[in-house]
Amino acid sequence: MSQENASVIIIGAGIVGISIAYHLAVRGCSDVVILEKAGSEITGSTARSAAGVRHQFASEVNIRLSLYSIEQLKHFQETVGGYAELKQIGYLLLVSNPQTWEQYKRNVALQNSLGVRSQAIAPEQVLDLVPSIRIDDLLGATYCPDDGYCDPHGIATGYLSAARQLGVRLMRSSPALGIRKTRDRVTSVEIPGAHLNCEMVVNAAGPWAGQVGELAGLHIPVRPFRRCVYMTEPFSPIPRDIPMTIDVSSDFYMRKENERVLFGLSNADEPSSENTAVDWEWLNTVIKAGIRRMPLLENAGLAAKNCWAGLYEITPDHNPVLGIHPDLPNYVDASGFSGHGVMHAPATGKLIAEEILDGRATSINIDELRIARFANQELRPEANVF
Repeated sequence: MSQENASVIIIGAGIVGISIAYHLAVRGCSDVVILEKAGSEITGSTARSAAGVRHQFASEVNIRLSLYSIEQLKHFQETVGGYAELKQIGYLLLVSNPQTWEQYKRNVALQNSLGVRSQAIAPEQVLDLVPSIRIDDLLGATYCPDDGYCDPHGIATGYLSAARQLGVRLMRSSPALGIRKTRDRVTSVEIPGAHLNCEMVVNAAGPWAGQVGELAGLHIPVRPFRRCVYMTEPFSPIPRDIPMTIDVSSDFYMRKENERVLFGLSNADEPSSENTAVDWEWLNTVIKAGIRRMPLLENAGLAAKNCWAGLYEITPDHNPVLGIHPDLPNYVDASGFSGHGVMHAPATGKLIAEEILDGRATSINIDELRIARFANQELRPEANVF
């Protein structure tokens, strides 16, 4: 086998891995290799995301990750290049359960204390944002005008172009087959036909992060789960400027994608898999939940060719695993975002660059997101997960 060298090897050329490479390179660490097992980069979960970005989380660390990341996306073209296409249409979370409503009002108070412009609104105010939606069973809703959606592919390609101009290398069709260690340090990563010697390795493999961790003899509690996104034919009765609207009681969500309605609902009972075929049987459940909340949807036609499925990388507490591993000091985790990888990629790139170059992330305290929380049973599940 041939031998090559790199200061840092990043496993996974999705938006998170590419963001890390970019943030390393702008700080002067450009001897970085990104490994992508597919023939093309940005073709996994990043390309199949519903692209939502929001500040409305229930934990301080996730709110801070959003605050930093969304601010960066607002100025992405000027600072990085490429196109974030950030559309701040807002997120509207509809609540009908009394206990949940009390929690969501506390969430808003926490968000406001950190500078987020979210608010709790009355059911009748919901109609100002989404006309014709059913509100008779609602206790209220929370709304943040600074939430919305973006272009994950544009962001990732922007980061990658800038990183490559600074010297970062991308190796396609290069799955990690093995991670070699000497005592308590990684020495190299094996790919087809070559060993890549390195000083640091970053696991940014998304849904496959658990499998990559096993190559280093580590248990990383990240598993893949299918999520389907459905699309209607052009449907004008629902206005184009509605916010991303989520019915918290069912988890049904919808927003406009140009003239179409993009919608979905996660199947909580589906087992872990790498299946990315659209689940047409599940569609009946999704449509029923959607029509219950927005009766107008009954008249919309389905654009079957525009529907897709992708993989969420989920952890037991729905929080990412970030930082240097305590048992392997030159191995770094950056996975398990549980559906929040796109929106938190800018902050993650900066923080993991700090972990590698400074020995510790300092811009945001990520201690509660480190792998040790699972061994210590110090889990603080993120409640605002859809």
